[in-house]
Amino acid sequence: MEEELKNFIKVWITTILCLCYCHYIVSRLIPKGLLRLISLLPVFYLFITTPLTLHSFHLCGPTIFFLVWLGIFKLLLFSFNLGPLSPPQPSLFHFISIACLPIKIKQNPNPKSTQKPRNPIGLPNKSIVVAVKALLLGLVIHSYEYRPHLHPYVILTLYCCHMYLALDILLALSATPARALFGVELEPQSDEPYLSTSLQDFWGRRWNLMVTNILRPSVYDPIRRVSARVVGARWARLPAVMATFAVSGLMHEVIYYYITRVQPTWEVTWFFVLHGVCVVVEVEVKKAVTGRWGLHPVVSRPLTLVFLAVTGNWLFFPQLIRNGVDTKAIGEYAIMVDFVKANLPHLHR
Repeated sequence: MEEELKNFIKVWITTILCLCYCHYIVSRLIPKGLLRLISLLPVFYLFITTPLTLHSFHLCGPTIFFLVWLGIFKLLLFSFNLGPLSPPQPSLFHFISIACLPIKIKQNPNPKSTQKPRNPIGLPNKSIVVAVKALLLGLVIHSYEYRPHLHPYVILTLYCCHMYLALDILLALSATPARALFGVELEPQSDEPYLSTSLQDFWGRRWNLMVTNILRPSVYDPIRRVSARVVGARWARLPAVMATFAVSGLMHEVIYYYITRVQPTWEVTWFFVLHGVCVVVEVEVKKAVTGRWGLHPVVSRPLTLVFLAVTGNWLFFPQLIRNGVDTKAIGEYAIMVDFVKANLPHLHR
């Protein structure tokens, strides 16, 4: 555990040094375009290779998500003076935070939103929500002790809840220091995905919005503009949606490789391709029946969640389960508790 933490610290020190180079040299001395992109290639190389020293699921997973996916995509956009890093941020800390954390500063914040009421015990409502979710995550983790006696569908439900709660807590915690130090309003990172009434609603407006916000300018918008010249504006959205889901699937394959260190099986890519096809069909059906027919949320919400769970069980989770990632992740909680106890002697009293 100590060696893993040392490697983790080295990765993030390297990341900060790389982003200092981007802020002080690339953004000020190198013009946008191909030359800037070439100047960022060493940064991409380090972002890709340094996390290979990490093997812990809870340290490797978030690092890959922050650096290899969000970080590299943001810097690719930055190469052409696009995305959240353009125009250049006023301070180094702003630049580093936006480049490697899943946050996005709200461009036109509502003045009233800064005066949100607080709950009776003096904590922001978001803090209570995160605390409740942390408690629920603890209950889910404790439930794994009874896994041999649980039905597979119950285990699948626990995995889905675990993934949602862990990601939501991770996103909230990563935004907390930036929100406190910047004093600015941030874009929401998710919006209660369990209330989704359709796949389009889930992927486009509720689940992991930081990925949505980075895929839109880097994949969806360019593909849609190019497609509009070929197939016309009416159909340009369809290849753009499919390309976005395909890229998302490939990036999940990358994350899976770092976590499992085995050759990709492309199951998770097919999961996203399947959902891309379903979203395309869903959008066209909605256009055809608008104003004449529609499902009530009482029906559409459970249908959406069931479809996500069934296809996830078929294509999203198998590669992780087959390589023991679920068992490894669960076991790491006990290792972390033991490590904390060993380094905080007063806990033994």
